[in-house]
Amino acid sequence: MIASDRQGLNAQVLLLNRFYMAMQVITARQSFILLYRDVAEVIDTEDGSFYNYSFSNWQELSLLRHEDEQEHGLADASRTDWIRAPRQLIEVPHIVRLTEFNQVPKSTIRFNRSNLYARDNQQCQYCGKHIPLSKMSLDHVIPRSQGGGTSWENIVCSCVRCNTSKGGRTPKQAHMKLLSKPYKPAGFAALPINQASDKSEAWAPFLNR
Repeated sequence: MIASDRQGLNAQVLLLNRFYMAMQVITARQSFILLYRDVAEVIDTEDGSFYNYSFSNWQELSLLRHEDEQEHGLADASRTDWIRAPRQLIEVPHIVRLTEFNQVPKSTIRFNRSNLYARDNQQCQYCGKHIPLSKMSLDHVIPRSQGGGTSWENIVCSCVRCNTSKGGRTPKQAHMKLLSKPYKPAGFAALPINQASDKSEAWAPFLNR
């Protein structure tokens, strides 16, 4: 299906190092940044084999697959996410491999919900409950009414119940304790593989190595 841009760009993608070893899980948005910078390639699996594609080749393949689906009504259930580029739809890859480095190149981390979610380990930072991204709320540790800013160092993931209980108070005022002090990540915010919420079948050959 054609996902909304936000939904598609938040899809989970397995990142391999240049030796085809699974490293971590990143968002589709992050994978496209790596592909655009020409430091990664797409790994596509089909019938037990895998194929390597540069970003430009992946764009061409996406166009062909989309045209095929439109013409013949074909749909592969394992290929569900597409994003809208200026001139065409691009399929969200399941796997990308670094070609120039063994670690993700350093870059500035965008301050957004998905990266906060990754930083906070998918957990409410007050009760420790694991929560899906769709049900997560964001809490100002120091409330805005008390001078708190909207930044990496003052925003944490929270379940609705804890956020409501805390209200417009600091954790100390609400007698609530943070699991960890909020911070700005130094590099790409990513999930450990075992914490991925939506593991693709295409990942299996690389997870069993």
